Amino acid sequence: MNSLDLIPVIVIDFYSKEVIMFAYTNELCLRLTLVTKFCHYYNRTDQSIWMKGLESGNLHLVQQIYTDCNSDCLVFSVLILQTGLVCHTERPSCFYKLLK
Repeated sequence: MNSLDLIPVIVIDFYSKEVIMFAYTNELCLRLTLVTKFCHYYNRTDQSIWMKGLESGNLHLVQQIYTDCNSDCLVFSVLILQTGLVCHTERPSCFYKLLK
């Protein structure tokens, strides 16, 4: 964890294994995710907890959670239960910009 007790999370599609987004979680968000099976993240801008898809309908149902060898980052493997697209830019993944 870092000084804000935030844990980086890489989110992947359970079936395709494609990286679809990056977010932060904390202990409370992680507990909510484990209990509900729906992904909860920490919004650094609003300093609040948000459940992915609660407002948009783009729910992420966690299937597996991995941690790296240092236990300082998580991967949420999710089923995407959505009515729209994953990214707020209307794309299926937040990772669409090619770095040149």
